[in-house]
Order: sequence, then C-alpha cells, then structure tokens
Amino acid sequence: MAEFEVATGAAGVPDGDDQGRRAAVRTAFEGLLQIRRLMNADAADPEGVPAEWERRQPVRAVALALEGAGVPPSATDAEGHRTATGYCLGAAERTGVVRVEWLGPPGSGAGYAAEDALRNCAAVLRRLGWEALEYRGPRRHRYLEVEPPPAGPPRR
Repeated sequence: MAEFEVATGAAGVPDGDDQGRRAAVRTAFEGLLQIRRLMNADAADPEGVPAEWERRQPVRAVALALEGAGVPPSATDAEGHRTATGYCLGAAERTGVVRVEWLGPPGSGAGYAAEDALRNCAAVLRRLGWEALEYRGPRRHRYLEVEPPPAGPPRR
C-alpha cells in the first residue's frame, strides 16, 4: 500500500478521482485522530492536542487537518502556474512552524477571499489544538503561522 500523499497546495493535487481522494483523506484523518487518542491518553482531550508525530512533521499534519476538514488546497500545474484556489503550506522561518497562505490563479479573487479563508483555516486548526496567528506581509499579503502548543506535562 502506498503512503498517503498530503495536499500542501504547493504542487499538483495528489492523484486519484475526487471520491477516492475524499475517502483517502477521511481514512488518513481518522488515523491521525486514533494516533492522538493513543499517544495523548493522559490529556484531558486527547484528540485536541497534536501528537508527537505531528510535531515532527508539522506541514504534513496541518495539510491533513485542513483537507480533512474540507478546506480545499491550492494547486499548480507542471509549469508552476496556479490552477486552483485554496490553502498553500510551507515551512516558516522558525523551525516547526507552518506558513499557511490562501492562493489561487491570477484573477481568481484569492487575495480578496484570503481574510475569511485564513480565519476559517485558523478556526479549524485551533479546534485541533494548534496555535494559529495571522500576519500581514509585504503589500498587505495575509498569512498564518501555525505551530503546536509548547509541550508540557499531561493535562487532566
């Protein structure tokens, strides 16, 4: 069985038809929640805390969380041109932090939709225990920086 390929929005959409992709995402997301239940057994809300696996692979974990919640990924074609509007993930300047942008093809209105779309992304991620802060870069370009909360003693 091939490893599940997350959609980061920085490349093409992983292969498969829409229905097959949705089923694969659902299965992978349920697996992530099961890992959380097992690894965070001492937490008051085991599913509401990123597991150690997620802390080691934050871009992959954030991509799975967003796509699992039905947030669409952006995509590019073979030449690197945007073909779909949605989230686009990459590593931020600080280690362990994920940068989330809302990107789309020229003329798609992605820039205008970014504020609401990123707030939705932040809400999804916060429900899953991630810390998400919104920033504005050059030309008022909005983006999120997402990271797991500091590791601490188990909560009960």
